Amino acid sequence: MMTLKPGWLLLLSIIAGVWSVPIDRNGGNQEVKEEVQEENADTGLYYDRYLREVIEVLETDPHFREKLQTANTEDIKNGRLSKELDLVSHNVRTRLDELKRQEVSRLRMLLKAKLDSTNTQSLQMDHASLLKQFEHLDPHNQNTFEAKDLELLISTATKDLENYDAERHEEFKRYEMLKEHERREYLKGLDQEKREREEKRLQELREKHRQHPKVNAPGSVAQLREVWEETDGLDPQEFNPKTFFKLHDTNEDGVLDEQELEALFTKELEKVYDPKNEEDDMMEMEEERLRMREHIMKNVDINKDRLVSLEEFLKSTEKKEFNNPKEWETLDAKPLYTEEELQRFEAELRDKEEELKRRVETLHQEQELLKERGKALEAQKREYQQAVLEMSQRQKEQQAADGQLPPAGPNGELQFQPQTHKTEEKEPKVPAEHQADGQNNLPAEPPQNLPLHT
Repeated sequence: MMTLKPGWLLLLSIIAGVWSVPIDRNGGNQEVKEEVQEENADTGLYYDRYLREVIEVLETDPHFREKLQTANTEDIKNGRLSKELDLVSHNVRTRLDELKRQEVSRLRMLLKAKLDSTNTQSLQMDHASLLKQFEHLDPHNQNTFEAKDLELLISTATKDLENYDAERHEEFKRYEMLKEHERREYLKGLDQEKREREEKRLQELREKHRQHPKVNAPGSVAQLREVWEETDGLDPQEFNPKTFFKLHDTNEDGVLDEQELEALFTKELEKVYDPKNEEDDMMEMEEERLRMREHIMKNVDINKDRLVSLEEFLKSTEKKEFNNPKEWETLDAKPLYTEEELQRFEAELRDKEEELKRRVETLHQEQELLKERGKALEAQKREYQQAVLEMSQRQKEQQAADGQLPPAGPNGELQFQPQTHKTEEKEPKVPAEHQADGQNNLPAEPPQNLPLHT
């Protein structure tokens, strides 16, 4: 996996960095880092692979790589960097063209699958028009990768990544409401005694989860010192922000990206969540991690590029909040949704269940109809076979009557009948003079030893 420059990191910070790993004081970290880079996290974008491959190809062109290193935020956002595409090598352009054709082909398959799932006659649809709904490439030109494609890819990825955190929060909120809905449905199915006992048990689990050590505010001196001491193994009295930054800039690109920041919160999260405990939900732990990262970005990331530079980091350590932060409130401090929101969510679930029931009933009716049609076809098949058999029987009987074949038996087999033939030979007529009363009608034997005439 390539290591992206700050220009790409500005827009694609999720895919640019690597997962932070423990620092090896003995120099053994290099091998681990390379392995981690190969397992870089997915951005969650539906065009993630296409995005990665385009960046990898562009990074192989020396001219474009040089321009990227010197580009600033405005150059990338206003599309000026995209115009440099005209100057890349022919080989790079050819590879980009092929990547775009593959992406268009993939999108067509997705469209067909989607249309097929909705029982739409996809063959009658205009795929060129449908491709317009994808914003990360130019649908009017489906064969070559142009400057407009790079501009669209950058702008779309930027917008989608900015909305990514909000979508994750909404997804987690729905997850929590679903948990509460299932809890209530489960309790409804119990008798009063069991329900009271189960409610008491669940309440005890919630209270147990809340009894955790104090969590330090993300990015505060207390939180960073804890990492410095317990993760880095250094003397807390010698804490140095600049050294701390360099230690945790694991890919050495001069900035802390989102993955490198989130790795700093592990010690705090372990105070609240343990995968061995029934009361601790690991989905909640990841939501807590996201909230911590957003807190640092809000207070430290001055230029809002989703990255923390060394300068921004050092400035944050000079703020009053760095030494005297507000107490960090974990997720269990206040509810994530109102009762009204939960009721709307449950109504939505009921509507979906009813729709599924209707679809199941429709499928059941179609199945029964297919069974009836199968039975009718089987009956027609038997009638056809009987008609063919009867026709064959009549043909054989007709041939037997015409003397062409022996008569057929009751099952259509040929039946051969023995015929009587006269075995008596006709007696030869013998002249009257040779016949004698009571003698054989055969002529007398010729005389023996008659003289020969010469």
